[in-house]
Amino acid sequence: MKIRLNDYETKDIIRILREWTELDRAEFGKSVKKSANTIKNYEIGKSNYTVKLLKELARKHNLVITIEKK
Repeated sequence: MKIRLNDYETKDIIRILREWTELDRAEFGKSVKKSANTIKNYEIGKSNYTVKLLKELARKHNLVITIEKK
């Protein structure tokens, strides 16, 4: 699967990545030492996450994050 980050709000990206892994918030968070509540806060836009977290999620869950210049 592939998504264009530009087409989504920041909060939606974490939810999409979690859904791709087929993990619940607790399991997904545990994979990167975050609580289920922290993941929920990312997903509802209450908290922001870092590029560092995205990179860690990509490594842990065999995802590729690409930035492309047109």
